[in-house]
Amino acid sequence: MPPCPVAHVPHSRHPSPVIPLRDDNPSSIKPVVTISFIVACVFVFLWQLSLGPVRGQQAIFALGVIPSVLFGQRELPPDLAIVPPYMTMLTSMFMHGGWMHLIGNMLYLWIFGDNVEDSMGHARFVVFYVLCGLAAVFAQALPEPSSTIPMVGASGAISGVLGAYLLLYPHARVLVLIPFGFILHTVRIPAGIVLLLWFGLQLFSQLGAPAGQGGVAFRAHIGGFIAGMLLVPFFKQKRFALRSPWSR
Repeated sequence: MPPCPVAHVPHSRHPSPVIPLRDDNPSSIKPVVTISFIVACVFVFLWQLSLGPVRGQQAIFALGVIPSVLFGQRELPPDLAIVPPYMTMLTSMFMHGGWMHLIGNMLYLWIFGDNVEDSMGHARFVVFYVLCGLAAVFAQALPEPSSTIPMVGASGAISGVLGAYLLLYPHARVLVLIPFGFILHTVRIPAGIVLLLWFGLQLFSQLGAPAGQGGVAFRAHIGGFIAGMLLVPFFKQKRFALRSPWSR
């Protein structure tokens, strides 16, 4: 394996022209799973920081998903092979490449995760979240199976949460922050518009993303989002109806 190049670690951020702040959609249960995921990601990131720059980068290579290692084309050095390659599909979901990466992901999970967890119940939400994360890994890795660039972040799983929210609560109102140069403006708009805008940006950004380089893992976002839309009918409770973003 090559040395650990900091600039080549995908960040999997949620680039968006609008920044969601909160929704007006209260949940009927305490979102203990959503909160637990957030706490776990924060603690893991603090652990990464405690390792220092060099060992922290080694941890990303050891616990992030590297397609060529996952598919058996390459092997990590013994000192980095601390978990089996298939386990990195899970460990990578709790690691992040920087503060903005972490904060952006946790903000989206906090705003949209509680209602999706409400619709499924705690146990089914855990399974749903993990499956969306796995779908995101394969969406990112399969087109470039020989890549040696590690992928980290909860973005793929959270994208699945966004896909589910789109079909469950498209008409909920979301308070978003819209920057106009140096002026920040807030407005409430339907969640369907926010999420479709976000997804459209992922598709557009993927078309212009250079192959074989680090950066934002747009394919993981797209794969996770689609997985969430496909899986939500099987995980939601019967009393929660699916809704079209285009009609009431």
